[in-house]
Amino acid sequence: MQVLQKIHCPNCGSMAERHYITDSQLTRTQCPTCDYLMINCTRTGRVVEAYAPGIYARR
Repeated sequence: MQVLQKIHCPNCGSMAERHYITDSQLTRTQCPTCDYLMINCTRTGRVVEAYAPGIYARR
């Protein structure tokens, strides 16, 4: 089962989508405006995959 929620993108603030995928216990947040993507495990909260243009990791 999959639940869809409309949210504001944490990267750019535009309208984005959050998909709760219960079969694989994942949450996927994606924004078509800025190409933001974040996939998390709903059980552990660990990041499975992430892509956020314009956000740079510290060195």
